[in-house]
Amino acid sequence: MIQQFELPTALAHARDQLRWFGGMVGNHVADIVERYGETGSGVPQALTDYIKDRKGYDYNHHGKASNDHANFVPDEIIDRFCIIGPPVEQVRRIEELKALDVHQFAVYLQHDHKDETLAAYGTKVIPAIHEHVMATN
Repeated sequence: MIQQFELPTALAHARDQLRWFGGMVGNHVADIVERYGETGSGVPQALTDYIKDRKGYDYNHHGKASNDHANFVPDEIIDRFCIIGPPVEQVRRIEELKALDVHQFAVYLQHDHKDETLAAYGTKVIPAIHEHVMATN
């Protein structure tokens, strides 16, 4: 999510808009833990810890920014699974993930700054991370 972050309240708002994604990830983590157990599942402790507060998740609000059943998701999980901040921060984070051998990224426009985010990706983020290929003779 791209938004102006002059104020700490803007970052808090952006995280709240993205909390649904951590809730969605939490459902997948819960499925893995249920099937394989907390230990030996390969799921990091930080993820098994945060799903312990996952109660009453309502799939009718799944994938929606207004999902109030994702309140169990801490800011740390949002920061871990979402690329958040102004374009320069998004580029920095994508480059960091590329260095870890991550090659696929998804842009979800399920928040209240859809047009701004899409425009910034088209004009600032993608051009900054795109590998330019030169034609040869």
